[in-house]
Amino acid sequence: MDKRIEIIQGDITRIPVDAIVNAANSSLLGGGGVDGAIHRAGGKQILEACQAVRAKQGGCNVGDAVITVAGHLPAKYVIHTVGPHWRPGGNNEDALLANCYINCLRLAEDNHINTLSFPNISTGIYRFPKQKAAEIALKTITRSLINHHNIEKIIIVCFEEENYDIYKALEKNHYC
Repeated sequence: MDKRIEIIQGDITRIPVDAIVNAANSSLLGGGGVDGAIHRAGGKQILEACQAVRAKQGGCNVGDAVITVAGHLPAKYVIHTVGPHWRPGGNNEDALLANCYINCLRLAEDNHINTLSFPNISTGIYRFPKQKAAEIALKTITRSLINHHNIEKIIIVCFEEENYDIYKALEKNHYC
């Protein structure tokens, strides 16, 4: 696995990086899980920035990503991406999830972001199988880093122990 990738268990809202990736919903107005936690910790500046994005383009489609200020978070930016709902496996979910990572990394490169943290995208209320999501995340990030030389560090932040154990097992078995 690329040495620029680190896997930790913790609270993504407390990790100092240039950009925090948010597993958002298409409204961009906050919600539950990591999305709610990021909006609460970052304050009204994030919501106001998301409202401005909505006014300009009407939200964010599944697989796409948008960038806003980070408010009170220990970051400069929040990159919001909308992961797919798992229904089960017949609606291009794998490619849509991979696009989340690809588009976040593209925005990071375009905005001169050197360090960023990713949560587990789509594995909560969207019910994407955790093992499959971790495999897609690691494979997509590793392949994308070949073209993104300015990115110095990516931290995959697992809130739940189960996700952390899955990622660490993949890392140990040299999945990527």
